[in-house]
Amino acid sequence: MRNRILRWGLTGVLAITLAVFSVFLWDMYHAYKRVESNGTVISSPFGDIEFTQTGSGPDVLVIHGSGGGYDQGELIAQSVLGTGFHSISPSRFGYLRSRLQEAATWDDQAHAYAWLLDHLGIDQVAVVALSQGGPSALLFAVLHPERVYSLTLISCGVTASASTDQLQANEKGDLLTTIFNYDASYWLFSHLFKKQLMELIGANEEVIADLNPDQYQLVENFIDNMNPASLRSEGVSFDNQAQMPGERIAAIKAPTLILHATDDALQLFHNAEFAAETIPDSKLIRFDHGGHFLIGTEQAAIRAAVEAHVLEYAEIDEN
Repeated sequence: MRNRILRWGLTGVLAITLAVFSVFLWDMYHAYKRVESNGTVISSPFGDIEFTQTGSGPDVLVIHGSGGGYDQGELIAQSVLGTGFHSISPSRFGYLRSRLQEAATWDDQAHAYAWLLDHLGIDQVAVVALSQGGPSALLFAVLHPERVYSLTLISCGVTASASTDQLQANEKGDLLTTIFNYDASYWLFSHLFKKQLMELIGANEEVIADLNPDQYQLVENFIDNMNPASLRSEGVSFDNQAQMPGERIAAIKAPTLILHATDDALQLFHNAEFAAETIPDSKLIRFDHGGHFLIGTEQAAIRAAVEAHVLEYAEIDEN
């Protein structure tokens, strides 16, 4: 009897394992098909650059965060920009089909943005950056001030810190880097341990509990769109190790809007305070709740602020 129960148990475990593995293969098939069916890849002095563009109106360069790619850039554009904008969403170095060259820096990434705009015949853009898209966006504004008529930073990394909170955030970044090494590890976390993954990405239990169905769906879209993870692992590792711009941002001339939550546990609020104190002609909008999912929890407020900021300076630029 005991042997029979053991056989049944092993059979059940095997069946569950095969079922999970089948779902994983199915999801990966569609994830790879999705990211490979979109995006244009061009050769450049900085390696291959992948990007998409959509819409018409003021030109906006949308810079994705860690774990992203052009597809996350598209989600950002959909979330914070309405119709009436021409959004360009590149995959940063090491993401999807954008190459990460040996010894590349965020300065190189900034120069690659300028090269992409030259390729597209675009002189100036508004720049909207999320999370770890911040450093290269900031350096683009530093190194190519004539190309940026406004800059928007949403929950962005800006400067290093030796605080205890920062060390804890860095540990989360290290763990996320490990998870992104393999499709299977990220897929399992994103399906079986979604709450724990949300906490790693910078939301506390209170933020997660307060998400309404629409907000939760938006967050899920961002998490699910990070599949397949292995096509983003080089970029995630690069993001986790490259040097932050720090004091260099004092040279930025573009009007800068900073949106950040005080309870962000991944990109800490000191990043926003430092940016607001260091960048001339900058404005900080502070949110007391939302964590690193601010783009979802405060979507309406952020969308209104971003659209107004982009349009204000786009009109000046066009005149």
